[in-house]
Amino acid sequence: MNTTVSSSRSRTVLVTGASQGLGAAIAGAFHRAGYNVGLSDIDEEGVCAAARALDPTGESAIGLALDVREQTAFEAARDALVARWGGVDALVNNAVVTIVRPVLEIAPDEFDQVVSVNLRGTFVGCQVFGRYFKERGVGRIVNIASLAGQNGGTATGAHYAASKGGIITLTKVFARDLAPFGITVNAIAPGPLDLPSVRALVPADKLAGIVEGIPVRHLGSPDFVAETAVHLASAQAAFANGAVWDINGGLLMR
Repeated sequence: MNTTVSSSRSRTVLVTGASQGLGAAIAGAFHRAGYNVGLSDIDEEGVCAAARALDPTGESAIGLALDVREQTAFEAARDALVARWGGVDALVNNAVVTIVRPVLEIAPDEFDQVVSVNLRGTFVGCQVFGRYFKERGVGRIVNIASLAGQNGGTATGAHYAASKGGIITLTKVFARDLAPFGITVNAIAPGPLDLPSVRALVPADKLAGIVEGIPVRHLGSPDFVAETAVHLASAQAAFANGAVWDINGGLLMR
């Protein structure tokens, strides 16, 4: 894993929570855009399979085991990518735990479980890579928030919504403090997306009602969210900073 690999690609990204779903879509979009991609997840077997699906040779995509709650794990992932491709240009904090449960039924330990991955994980990633990008004098961080963090959620648990609202606030803090060092930090706040995880979490009849309430009358495209992450991570995106990019079909307009 620490052996330097020759690659014709000049930029490298680390995507967390990339074994499936939106994370895998984000990793795929970066790979198509010409990045070396480090896909990371707590599910090592799953994320290595996702990496092989992008590049069976391992030249431009690798899977990494990463528990986003742990600083040392983030540092190890960073170091592995630096050793392999010479540097890292962007981080996408996407790792997430989603549990649907009424607020009065959420146990404090379950609340901590969700917040520790979603919010602590984003904080740790921003901090570890903020230090690294500061040394380099340039970097891009994209955090995956949610409409639930803006409106309290409609089909998610309070712990999920609270963690996503916290990600939005963290994005602004890191964006302000890191901007003088050539680093931008932005968030994307998707509404309901057309993902297997969404269909598994929300009963079909309830999901139909949610779709009916979306002004555009359909679920969002994970690929479009992924392409937006690529856009925000580009070298040209230096003036986009501290923003929350809404992709919600018109559910929240401001």
